[in-house]
Amino acid sequence: MVSNRARGFVATETWLDRLTRITPFFLLAVPILPYTLAQHPGGGDVGRTLAVVAATVAWLTWFVVLLPPRAPRYRLQMSVYCVGFLAASAVLIARSPWFSFFCWIGFVHAFRYLTGGWRYAGVIATAVLLSIGQTGGFHRLTVPLAAVVAAVTLLNAAVVIAFSYLGEKAAEQSTQRQQMNVDLAEANRLLEETMAENAGLHAQLLSQAREAGVLEERQRMAREIHDTLAQGLIGIITQLEAVQQTAPGAARERRIDNAAQLARGSLSEARRSVQAMRPEALAANPRLPEALAEVAGQWSAVNGVTATVTTTGDPVGLHAEIEVTLLRVVQEALANAAKHAAATRVGITLSYMADVVTLDVRDDGAGFRPPDPQSADRASGGADSGGFGLTAMRQRVQRVAGTLAIESEPGLGTAVSASVPAIHRAGEARRQKETASD
Repeated sequence: MVSNRARGFVATETWLDRLTRITPFFLLAVPILPYTLAQHPGGGDVGRTLAVVAATVAWLTWFVVLLPPRAPRYRLQMSVYCVGFLAASAVLIARSPWFSFFCWIGFVHAFRYLTGGWRYAGVIATAVLLSIGQTGGFHRLTVPLAAVVAAVTLLNAAVVIAFSYLGEKAAEQSTQRQQMNVDLAEANRLLEETMAENAGLHAQLLSQAREAGVLEERQRMAREIHDTLAQGLIGIITQLEAVQQTAPGAARERRIDNAAQLARGSLSEARRSVQAMRPEALAANPRLPEALAEVAGQWSAVNGVTATVTTTGDPVGLHAEIEVTLLRVVQEALANAAKHAAATRVGITLSYMADVVTLDVRDDGAGFRPPDPQSADRASGGADSGGFGLTAMRQRVQRVAGTLAIESEPGLGTAVSASVPAIHRAGEARRQKETASD
């Protein structure tokens, strides 16, 4: 494969690359004038020197300008070039020390065209030739001269290697900064895409939240209408139908009064539902057992069926949503018992435990075959004709993380059991601790 250095030389030639290719010819031409003026060579010497210069120009032109690097021969080609360059430099310095100026380009080419340890070998060889030129050219070697040449060589090599090392580090840092800029640009692009995607998801979530809110509100209103208006209207219709079949007298008046009372109560509950207020029974009674007793008493008075409320455990104030859920379950179970079961007795048991509160509503009525909880609540003897009663109960209980179970058999009565978390009303736990400590 073509090395990174060769690939960069061919594919992305910079101003430094062009300068590196032109400079050797300039450095080769400059010493000719001082050579001829200072050394006063003869015509033959000048001709031989110019011949070496011409050969060096051809060597540079072929390897540096015309010959493109081709893998895998690139390293071998440039190694041959550097050897020829050093040989031509040695001959030129032998002709005149002025050509040591030309040797300077050898440092650049050693780092540019050689790799590994051969770079430093090329630098040292160039430094030797340069020091020979700086000390007056090739002479008979003596110990003092050898020491001077060695010292100048070390100085030249140290300076070049130091600057080359610093240059490479600067180039690496520049490359790293460029790569960091590229990575940063890519990260910014990905961030913009992610932000755009997040904006789309946010808009989608908002739309889904609005839809869920609308659906939840519809379900809430449906439950409230069923638990207030629908049940009240059913009770009113029942009472009015009974009025038609009852002769004038106290019983007839009692049923008319019941119908009017149901109408007023339904209207009041409807208003409370629209305003998302607590049911009237809970608003009038701060404790759930008393509210259930009031609901059961009113239901018994209207339907003429005994309904008893039993409380076990220590009653505590529960979260408003928990208490409303249990109250609505009782109302739905009583409405079903009055409409479908033809029961003679209903028992309501409210049990307070440490972590849960359970509610059981049992009647001795006709019973029915409960539907599958996963299917629509439509069954013979089920809730209302719309089949929404059991579904509403189950939705209410599940909404507060509770469970609802319905047990019934035809002719054996019905049992509705709800279990909900015992989430205390705000401040109730603290009041219990204070009472216990007292």
